[in-house]
Amino acid sequence: MRILSPSKNLLLTITSIAFAHNINAQDQNLTLNQDTKFEQLLNEKRKINTSINTNDTYRIQIFSGKSDEAKKTLSDFKRENSSIDGTIIFSTPNYKVIVGNFKTRIEAERNLAEIKKRYKSVFLLKPGK
Repeated sequence: MRILSPSKNLLLTITSIAFAHNINAQDQNLTLNQDTKFEQLLNEKRKINTSINTNDTYRIQIFSGKSDEAKKTLSDFKRENSSIDGTIIFSTPNYKVIVGNFKTRIEAERNLAEIKKRYKSVFLLKPGK
C-alpha cells in the first residue's frame, strides 16, 4: 500500500468537500390537498375528547356479560332514558354497560334508585375507578 503524498491528500480532501457541498437532497416543496371534512371531523373529535372526563364523575354500571346482550341493554336503556349518556366498555372477559356522567354522589344515587327498578345488577362507580 502506498502512502499518499501531502499534495494528493489535500487534493482528495478538497474534491470530497466540493462534492459534498453540492449535494442538495429533497429541496422540493410538498403540497397536501386534504378534504375539509377531515379537518371538521378532527375538530369534532377534539371537542368530544375534552368533554369526556370519567375520572371526576360518578357513573352507574347496569350490565356485565356478553357483547350481544350488552348492545341490547344499552339500546333499551337509551330508548327509555334519552337524557342519560351510556357506553359499552370491554373488560376481559365481559362487556360492561356504563351509564351517566354525574357530578355529585347525590345526583348519582337518585338516578341509581330509578335505574334499579328496571335493571337487576346495578351499582355505582366512584370517580377514579
